[in-house]
Amino acid sequence: MSRRKEPIIPEAILDQLLARADAKSAFDSNGLLDQLKRALAERALNAEIDHHLTGEGGAGNSRNGYGMKTVLTDSDSV
Repeated sequence: MSRRKEPIIPEAILDQLLARADAKSAFDSNGLLDQLKRALAERALNAEIDHHLTGEGGAGNSRNGYGMKTVLTDSDSV
């Protein structure tokens, strides 16, 4: 009996990600890992501003467009 932990990200999701990318280049610059970092950062920043604009502190504020932002990660800038 193995004592293997359940993966944090389900195998089916990993299979979908790897089906659209080359697993050999996943860790290369602008590979799958960098694309995931970029997508997660974008999602988090959009959720943060949406929460700010719809919360109590956002009364009277609204989004008037989108701008570019660079976020530094341990391996690159996104």
